[in-house]
Amino acid sequence: MAGPIARWGAVLGLGVLWWWAVLRLALASDAGVLEGAVAAGGWGLSLLPVHCVPKSRAAGAVASGRWTAAWRAARATTVSRATTASPHRRSDAGSGPS
Repeated sequence: MAGPIARWGAVLGLGVLWWWAVLRLALASDAGVLEGAVAAGGWGLSLLPVHCVPKSRAAGAVASGRWTAAWRAARATTVSRATTASPHRRSDAGSGPS
């Protein structure tokens, strides 16, 4: 029981601290680097993907090595096409046989 209470207390305390910094930056003329650092740090933390799960448990996750296999298959196809394609005509070669 103490774990969730402590967690919520920390979240609430840090949220209040962040809002204090943001409001002080917006409203106070003497706000400085400390308030800016707290506001930017809290905003940066909000960008973290906190609801992620391991790839092995994710629904619809692409299997490991799938992209490597696709690149290798595409590369093999491109190489075979490059060796069997006819050469490009030069612009001064004239017209072909009619």
